[in-house]
Amino acid sequence: MHSTIEHPTTRRRAAGRPMTARQAERIRRSRRAGAYVLLVAATGVFLLPFLWMVTTSLKSDAENLAFPPQFLPDAFNWDNYLKGWTGTLPFTRFLVNSVIVTALSMAGNLISCVLPAYAFARMRARLGSFLFALMLGTMMIPREITLVPKYILFAKLGWVDTYLPLIVPEFFGVALYIFLLRQFFTTIPQELIDAARIDGAGEWRILWKVMLPLSKPALAAIMLFSFVGNWNQYLESVIYLRTTEKFTIPLGLAMFSGQYATQYNQMMAVAIVAMLPIVVLFFVAQKTFIKGVTLTGIAGR
Repeated sequence: MHSTIEHPTTRRRAAGRPMTARQAERIRRSRRAGAYVLLVAATGVFLLPFLWMVTTSLKSDAENLAFPPQFLPDAFNWDNYLKGWTGTLPFTRFLVNSVIVTALSMAGNLISCVLPAYAFARMRARLGSFLFALMLGTMMIPREITLVPKYILFAKLGWVDTYLPLIVPEFFGVALYIFLLRQFFTTIPQELIDAARIDGAGEWRILWKVMLPLSKPALAAIMLFSFVGNWNQYLESVIYLRTTEKFTIPLGLAMFSGQYATQYNQMMAVAIVAMLPIVVLFFVAQKTFIKGVTLTGIAGR
C-alpha cells in the first residue's frame, strides 16, 4: 500500500481556480474606477468654496443677505467687478503696491536662498551639518512668536508705515526655500563641478554657470512659493502699514467689511481678480513647478 504526499502548492491550486486574465482586468478596472470616484469627490470638495466665491461675486446685495442662502443668483450681476475695482477704494493703487512688494521680496528670496543652499550642498565645513540642522530648526518656530520683537526693532528703526519691514526680512533667507534648493543641488553630478574646477572656475562661476542653469525647475518652484506667499501677505501688512495709499490688495479686501454691513459680492469679485495672477502663473509654469517640487525630495545627504 503506497501513500502519496501532496505538495502544498498543488493543494492550494486544487482548493481554488486560478484567476483568469479577464478577471484580473476586471479587478484592475474596478480599482481604477474607485480611484477616479474618490478623486472626483475630493476635487468637488475643494472646488465648492471656489464655486461659491464665483457665484457670490455675481449676486445682488439682497441675494447675499437672503436666508436660506441660495447658491446661484437669479441674474448675473457682472457690474460687481467694475464697482468693486473702481469704487471708493483705489484698487489700482493697491495692485501696484502689491506688485512692488512681491517683486522685491521674490528677488530677496532668490538672492538670499541660493547662496546658503549651494554652500550647504557643495562646500565642506567642519560645522556644516550642525549649521544645516540649526537652520532647519528655525522652521519649527511659529511666526507669531517673532512678531513682537520684530515690531519693536522696526519701530525703533523708523520703518513703520513703510514697505521695508515687508521686504528687508526676505533678503535674510527662508529656511524652507534653502532646504528645497539644497536638496536639488545635491542631485547635480559632482563630475560637472569637478570638471569646472579643473578648467579654473571658482565657486561663484560654478554657481552661476553650472548650478543655476541646471536648477531651473527648483528655482521656478521657489519663485512660485515666494510669489504666492508675498502676494497674499496680510498679517505683516496690517501690522506695519498705516496709510491707505500704501495698502496692498489683501488689506484692500479687508476694507470691504464695514461697521454695519459687508459688501460680500464686490469683495468676492475683487478677490477673484486678485487671484488671477496666481492661477495664470501656476498653469504657465505647471510642468516646471511639479518637476522642481518632485526632484527636491529625491536626494539628500
